[in-house]
Amino acid sequence: MKKTDLVKMSLKNGDYKVALRTAKDFRLGISKEQREHMTRAYESIVHPEFYRQIGVDIPAAIEKGKAIVIALYGETEME
Repeated sequence: MKKTDLVKMSLKNGDYKVALRTAKDFRLGISKEQREHMTRAYESIVHPEFYRQIGVDIPAAIEKGKAIVIALYGETEME
């Protein structure tokens, strides 16, 4: 299974943690800013206390990352 297929399948199943973990390392067709938002979202899911301590709005960071990964990979149907 290709990594993009894993991201698409994870999105279809509502598993944003796996989708973000995989997609945050992609380089092709993704801007540095998009990658940073996806990374921040994933890290906020995995280490929420740390990001809360440094003043990150956890829900907003997660939603921003989810919106990006959905925009990039959520529209294509997997068969």
